[in-house]
Amino acid sequence: MTDPTRRTILTLGSAGAIGGALALAGCAADDPSPSGSATTAPPSVVEDPPTEPTAAPDAPAVGEDIAAVADVPVGGSIDATINGEPALIAQPTAGQVVAFSAICTHQQCVVAAAGDEFHCPCHGSMFDAATGDVIQGPALEGLAPIQVAVSGDRIVAAS
Repeated sequence: MTDPTRRTILTLGSAGAIGGALALAGCAADDPSPSGSATTAPPSVVEDPPTEPTAAPDAPAVGEDIAAVADVPVGGSIDATINGEPALIAQPTAGQVVAFSAICTHQQCVVAAAGDEFHCPCHGSMFDAATGDVIQGPALEGLAPIQVAVSGDRIVAAS
């Protein structure tokens, strides 16, 4: 018997991959139709379930609780955690709350809240707490904004 050629191995390998995918597709659970018989959509057809709104269009999104609005001084900022990641929260004017990633855009150090600014302890970059924009480098890009909302007297992650 002769050794298989590279072309033969590739042809058999791709045929095996297709056969394996078809076998896995054949193992998928079928949804029973109203008549009691099972039907399967062709592999190229993907149906998304209809989406329904989770809140009224004018209602604030309510997500993870972050802090009390009273914890953030007007004109100041605090360090926080949003979705398990370091974040910065500021209240530039009464009732206006903004949030930014606390990861410096220069070399990914954790930036700290410092009143109306955010300071990076690693290389001295400074950011405006109201906008996340760079005040002083070496960072060239501002901090990434994080969507938050005020729900009652609490700051929550917006969804």
